[in-house]
Amino acid sequence: MKTLKKISTLILAIAFSTSFFSCSGDDSGGNTGGSAAEGTIKAKIGGSNFTSISQGTTAVKVATGGAYSITIQGTDLGGKNIQLILNGVDGETGTYEISQNATISAIGTYTEVNTTTFESQTWAAPNGTDAVSGSITISEITDTNIKGSFSFTARNQEDSNNVKEVTNGAFNVNFMEF
Repeated sequence: MKTLKKISTLILAIAFSTSFFSCSGDDSGGNTGGSAAEGTIKAKIGGSNFTSISQGTTAVKVATGGAYSITIQGTDLGGKNIQLILNGVDGETGTYEISQNATISAIGTYTEVNTTTFESQTWAAPNGTDAVSGSITISEITDTNIKGSFSFTARNQEDSNNVKEVTNGAFNVNFMEF
């Protein structure tokens, strides 16, 4: 669990430094994935709005045999990050359960980093129960872009009684080119 925290903290630090040293993005909106503007992830976290900045939002699709691993992540300027991971998907549209017992591995995490001390807290789903703790839906996928929606209930990695509800999630992100 500490490794996950360190990786999340490093990713957020890189995203923050990138956003401060890069040009501002296009705010015209573009095509939408649900309610997300192009290059962003949006959601409600415990009822509060989250919108990632385009400079801190990425998607990666990697072929592994006959399937794909897809990682989508977005960071805001306040030190918050959402990451969605799908392992073993066929690269087509569909809805994937976030559950300990799902046939396709689907994971959702929410991280908060204190931008002064860089201490972080991470909430993850599946959340340690056998129940379905959420879902990720791919509504559109091409070689260059992925759009969809998500929601999940995540438990804090250090205090299992501390739960975050991530609802009304949407993403519209271009895949990184290698």
